[in-house]
Amino acid sequence: MPNHPPIALVVGAGDYIGAAIAKRFAAGGFQVCVGRRNFDKLQPLVNDISSAGGTVHPFALDARKEERIVEVFAEIEKNIGPLEIVVCNVGGNVKFPIRETTSRVFRKVWEMATLTSFLAGREAAKYMVPRGRGSIFFTGATASMRGGSGFSAFASAKFGTRALAQSMARELGPEGIHIAHLVVDAGVDTQWVRDRIRESDGEEGLANLHPDQLVRPEAIGEIYWQLHHQDRSCWTQELDIRPFMEPW
Repeated sequence: MPNHPPIALVVGAGDYIGAAIAKRFAAGGFQVCVGRRNFDKLQPLVNDISSAGGTVHPFALDARKEERIVEVFAEIEKNIGPLEIVVCNVGGNVKFPIRETTSRVFRKVWEMATLTSFLAGREAAKYMVPRGRGSIFFTGATASMRGGSGFSAFASAKFGTRALAQSMARELGPEGIHIAHLVVDAGVDTQWVRDRIRESDGEEGLANLHPDQLVRPEAIGEIYWQLHHQDRSCWTQELDIRPFMEPW
């Protein structure tokens, strides 16, 4: 086993779920690598982790670009250390009626939600399998399990990511690699979600929210931490996450 801090990579380290995962692993003693297409937007996360005493390495990363994924993985493995966990967390949630969904929109959402997972998962496997250990986790959504009105592009892409995760788990589990797909089946407490509630239900809708009605990103980060530390005699391949009051 390595005698230096373990390495985690979050592909799609956005302001909420991705950031929370990165912070949790940094707090647990991991060196955390974080990648995001808009590099400047990583600075608040870098500041938060650094000020808390953690170690963080930011990367400009458009995870749809195969050559950039290959470069970032190679740089981490060469200059930082062997990856213990890779989290594929790129978004792509859009809503368009089917008659207004252009091929450009459909293709872009697929690239964001499915292609990025394939590229990152493949590169992670190339490094982890020879070592016989490691975790590769994929962030899913309600749309991973069922299509909804207006979500033909997003659901198609998320279904694809779920299928990818299942195939990888069956192929790589026997090689010692923990593959898991996490279905976040609820609204996450983000500004975007709160704005949508305000648009549909007004300020009264926000005021009537139960304190635990939206999933807290830090709670999701804790789930990823626990999942990575499962004993391999009882690995979880798929895990659904929702608040206690979420109808499903």
